[in-house]
Amino acid sequence: MKPKLCLYFATATLAVAISSLILLLPPNLNNYGRHLINYYYNKPAGDRDNTAGRRRIEFVPLDDGSVGPESFAFGGGGVGPFTGVSGGRVVEWVEEERRWSEFAVTSPERYREGCDGLDPPQQEEMEHICGRPLGLSFRESNGDLYVADAYMGLLRVGPQGGLADRMVTRVDGAPLVFTNGLDVDQSSDVVYFTDSSSRFQRRMHLLIVITGDNTGRFMKYDPKTQQKTVLASNLMFPNGVALSHDGESILVVETTNCRVLKYGLQNGEMEVFAELDGYPDNIKRSPTRGYWVGLYSKRTTLLKWLVSNPWIGKSLVKLVPLGVIKREFGSISEIMESDDGELWVGSVESPFAARVH
Repeated sequence: MKPKLCLYFATATLAVAISSLILLLPPNLNNYGRHLINYYYNKPAGDRDNTAGRRRIEFVPLDDGSVGPESFAFGGGGVGPFTGVSGGRVVEWVEEERRWSEFAVTSPERYREGCDGLDPPQQEEMEHICGRPLGLSFRESNGDLYVADAYMGLLRVGPQGGLADRMVTRVDGAPLVFTNGLDVDQSSDVVYFTDSSSRFQRRMHLLIVITGDNTGRFMKYDPKTQQKTVLASNLMFPNGVALSHDGESILVVETTNCRVLKYGLQNGEMEVFAELDGYPDNIKRSPTRGYWVGLYSKRTTLLKWLVSNPWIGKSLVKLVPLGVIKREFGSISEIMESDDGELWVGSVESPFAARVH
């Protein structure tokens, strides 16, 4: 990794603590009521507020059996955060009431098709009907929330919430198959987003890695003109997206290659920004400096071997249950830092969000 890069990685002290604790928690926190479960971790060296030496971690359970708070976004005035969960819902954290409240839904079919009260395997089977919101970002100029739903495409939700409107479902004639990460450039209101694969839906996301799929795209959408443009193609699992601090480039996570790419807005060129020791998911700007990158898994020997030999991965698709491969992966998807330095940590698989004070 280049010395000049200032990145915070989820494999540092914070992530090690959180991922270890996640493995020790009961599979269903709701069995223990709606109380928050508190843990502590030692602050890493260089933490900007190291007076106490320790910070509190709260595991905030979701409701109604939902899982997967994968990405977070704060609304105007710091309200929220908002996050997308299984069952096609976007929920808002209401601090005064200490609870999650439904803000929006991403599929017009979810209420008719019984998308509530399902166990995780059933939720995954119904994702293409119920919706699965992933990346989130607000357009500050009018309060609209943009949502990357893995199955429904690029969506928009007005300030009052409700059913999301579909903005983009196809680009250059090709359908969005696995809409994933996004960010909004507040200076232009342009939305930058990824379609992780043109072959595999989110339910089969691990196959993108082990088969060496390179059909992902990085795109932009201008809500003022409704113009849609492919900025880069032939990417290997493009995932999270973040506008750089200087506003001159877009950082794009490429999960299979374990790296972060930088797309120059002026020259239209893509270059490697950082190479990582694990499989990254989302990326978020820190309000102060650098970027938070959530690592979904370390690069285990098995996964290195599969990625280096994609023909083997394609054969394994027919021979090995997906669960065997899935156990090779961890679960941290995103770390979001609020303006006051509080961290919200999400996972696409967990029934709770982690909040670090």
